[in-house]
Amino acid sequence: MKKIAVLTSGGDAPGMNAAIRAVVRAGIYYGFEVYGVYQGYKGLIEDDLEKLDEYSVSDKIQRGGTFLRSARCLEMKTDEGLNKAVNTLHKHGIEGLVVIGGDGSYRGAQKLSRAGINVIGIPGTIDNDISCTEYSIGFDTAVNTAVDAINKIRDTSSSHNRVNVVEVMGRNSGFIALYAGIAAGAEAILIPEKELNLDVVCDRIKKGFALGKYYGLVILAEGVGHYEEFCDVIEKYSGVTTRGTNLGYIQRGGSPSAFDRMLASKMGAMAVECLKDGKTNRCMCYQHGRFLDMEIEEALSMPYSIDEEAKRIAEMIAI
Repeated sequence: MKKIAVLTSGGDAPGMNAAIRAVVRAGIYYGFEVYGVYQGYKGLIEDDLEKLDEYSVSDKIQRGGTFLRSARCLEMKTDEGLNKAVNTLHKHGIEGLVVIGGDGSYRGAQKLSRAGINVIGIPGTIDNDISCTEYSIGFDTAVNTAVDAINKIRDTSSSHNRVNVVEVMGRNSGFIALYAGIAAGAEAILIPEKELNLDVVCDRIKKGFALGKYYGLVILAEGVGHYEEFCDVIEKYSGVTTRGTNLGYIQRGGSPSAFDRMLASKMGAMAVECLKDGKTNRCMCYQHGRFLDMEIEEALSMPYSIDEEAKRIAEMIAI
């Protein structure tokens, strides 16, 4: 193997640039020519790629987003799209590919592997919904961004004796809401993985105000619903003025945290080492403080689960 490539697919996540940087520099260290594919699988299908060197990734580790850009590509799900992608790689003599993204990106990687391309996946999504790894690249930064915003919302809520329902991202995963809610000291955290009981939420808010609190925070995962749906109900049944905020895409942007940079750098370098060792159809994982790789099929078959210990602690310490 003499040539490898790297692409980012699906939603962007802070730390993707750090992962690209690690792939490029580790690849060059091991004697590979390294190519960057622009706009994910779309760029692979449309032959939009270029050779990268050490300096192509200079001044990138601290930047959010992905300088290779990303896109969701429905064509990659078709046989025609897959054939175009494979032909592009063959045209440039590229035998190995590193794919940075979420579960949808992994499925594309799986198809390419079956078509004879050596592929390694790296988990890059703020949703943290890839079950084979405890942390995906971007999650830690998204949580820190959410907590910073929630702290600011707390200031205005406490100034006006209000409850604020803060909606965070995560698709159908409650990880951002759960971790940000615990870190911000929320009275209630509403996540898809837990049965919704607004009576309990309202009782908890009333109890807090009765004990002398003069503000309240409810953290809402987007997979549960939109904040507008909950503000009126909470205000009506708790008797406390309630406002809502959707943090939106600020959670996907910004400079990655030190943890995400380290995670991305280690996974990027190890992905190249997997290709060097002739591995394919594998993905990088972080489990119990260790980095390892496993088959993509195994990773995709693992059932999704929330952090049950964090969920238990959230219930224990909320007032």
